[in-house]
Amino acid sequence: MTLTGLDIYKLLPKTNCKECGYPTCLAFAMKLAAKQAELAACPYVTEEAKAQLAAAAAPPIRLVTIGRGERKVEVGNETVLFRHDKTFFHPPGLMVRVKDTQPIDMIEKRAQEVDGYSVDYVGLELRFDGLAVENASGEASAFASAVERVQETGLPLILVSSDPGAMEAALAKSDGTSPLIYAADEENWEAMSELAKRHQAPLAVRASGLEPLVELVEKVRGAGVEDLVLDPGCRGFDDCLVTFTHIRRLVLQKNFRPLGFPLIAFPGEGANSPEEEAILAGQHIAKYAGFVVMEDFDPALAYPLLTLRQNIYTDPREPIQVTPGIYEFGKPASDSPLLITTNFSITYFSVANEVEGSGIPSWLLVADSEGLSVLTGWAAGKFDADKIAKTVKSTGIEERVSHRKLTIPGAVAVLSGELEDELPGWEISVGPREAVDLPAYLKIWKP
Repeated sequence: MTLTGLDIYKLLPKTNCKECGYPTCLAFAMKLAAKQAELAACPYVTEEAKAQLAAAAAPPIRLVTIGRGERKVEVGNETVLFRHDKTFFHPPGLMVRVKDTQPIDMIEKRAQEVDGYSVDYVGLELRFDGLAVENASGEASAFASAVERVQETGLPLILVSSDPGAMEAALAKSDGTSPLIYAADEENWEAMSELAKRHQAPLAVRASGLEPLVELVEKVRGAGVEDLVLDPGCRGFDDCLVTFTHIRRLVLQKNFRPLGFPLIAFPGEGANSPEEEAILAGQHIAKYAGFVVMEDFDPALAYPLLTLRQNIYTDPREPIQVTPGIYEFGKPASDSPLLITTNFSITYFSVANEVEGSGIPSWLLVADSEGLSVLTGWAAGKFDADKIAKTVKSTGIEERVSHRKLTIPGAVAVLSGELEDELPGWEISVGPREAVDLPAYLKIWKP
């Protein structure tokens, strides 16, 4: 039975030592009850209390990791059904499938394409996460050879085979990289479980329907494997949406532990074209896959999937921000234009791209608006005359420009008079309302 915050509080040391990172033991207990903290954060909890709190402290969806180092993929540990309730924490791993029946040079080429593809999105580098290697040939040697060649990229791997012998040969080539073993089913679960334990690798469990899946999960856990990924057997739009949502609700609302693991989806197996596969992959990103394995890799389709994933897995309470300060475009001189904007990432990059594209060397001041856009920041008092004046005075820009002319966004032209009072000796110019008009404005700007 799920413990309440007060139930958990009774089992804590009640010292309010703050070493857990929370101001009181009661606050820590409430976070534990909400699955937003780990029991290990308390250094003084007794072993007896640990045993009683284990169920309450465990995240509702287990965190599973594949790969090692900087490219590792972590999925799970989600605590809400809807992003607007709080946030989603661990974006699903986007993987691309290759098969050992393909020529080795084609496999290597696809691996290099996936590894080399990245998108610069409002200052963030977005990329696919890894490869799924399938034992389509049914031959252990071909499978092992394909795995050996692709792992040179360092990408996290999913190994796809129902043959424990072929899986063992592939694992021998990828030892130490923690690939996901796909998959244990009713026929092979004992052998696959043994491989997962021996190689310390997470294991996918596959069954058609929730009842058979739960039964199989219990068997695999009974064999000593806890890092699991679930495949409930659905492949289409409707059945996957219903099944994945049902699982998420059972886990989060009913605390149904046997299904408390990340899910894996194969949109290519439920689609009739690359475009339909991308649409289904988008559904899986939103609802509620931990791994999405794509058959096709096309940059034109990869980009919208990456940006969709980034948008869904961005904390809605914390806008994407850039660091406030002075930014240089070209090689600005002391008499080059000086503009100012907010540190909301999309606002900054909209302005920066136009200033850079103009070819006119310029200075750009970025004020700390706590990640709000120009108009929102102005309305919230985060981008007003006082904030702009403090930015000018604190950044040292006054020593780097010989003129005293500052251009503010046209959307906040109303601030020009207040700014001249806050910055005596400065001339406040009003720039265009839209970033796209900045190049034309900069061409006629004069110090």
